[in-house]
Amino acid sequence: MEQEIIGLGQLLKDIEAKSQGREHISIRHVIEAVGLRSFAPFLIVIGLILFSPLSGIPGLSTAMGVLLLLVAIQLLLHRKHIWLPQWLLNRSISSRKLMNALHWMQRPARFADRWIQPRMEFIVRSYGTYAIATTCTVIALTLPLMEVVPFSASTVGLALTIFGLALAARDGLLALIAFIITVSVLLLIIAAI
Repeated sequence: MEQEIIGLGQLLKDIEAKSQGREHISIRHVIEAVGLRSFAPFLIVIGLILFSPLSGIPGLSTAMGVLLLLVAIQLLLHRKHIWLPQWLLNRSISSRKLMNALHWMQRPARFADRWIQPRMEFIVRSYGTYAIATTCTVIALTLPLMEVVPFSASTVGLALTIFGLALAARDGLLALIAFIITVSVLLLIIAAI
C-alpha cells in the first residue's frame, strides 16, 4: 500500500524527526522518512530542497537533477518502488543546514496545506502522470544550466513541489500551475542563454 501524504507540513516534520541527533543527513535518511513506495514524496523533497536556501550550495542543483532524473524515469516506466544507487543514497549535507531549511519552509507548508484537495483528477491520472514525468525529466536535464541563471533552480523547485503535491492529492489544478511555472522558467532560461 502506498504511503499517504497527510500534508506538506507533516512531511517536513517527518524529515526533521528522522534527522534528529545526526551531524550529517544523507539522502538515505530522508528516504527513510518519506518511504519507498510513493514517487510523490520524492518530487516534493527534491522540490523543497531546490526551493529552499539550500539551492545556493554549489553543485546541489546538479545533484538534485541526477536524483530527479532517476525518479522521473522510474515514474515514466510506471515502477511501483523507487530505486536509487548507493553513491547517491550516501550523499549528505550538514544537519544544521537541513534544519534551517526545514524551519524556513514551515510557514509556506502550512499555507499550502490549506489549499490542497482532489480536483480535476484527469490531469494527474494515466497520461497526465506521463506528462508530469516527462516535464520532470526535462527539468532534471536543465538543472545544471540553472546553476548559472539566478533563482531558476528555486523556481523549478517550487514547480516540482507542486507536481509532487498534485500527484499525492490528485489535484489537477496544482499540476496545471506547476506546468505553467515550469514553462515560464524554461522560457527565461532560453532567453538568458
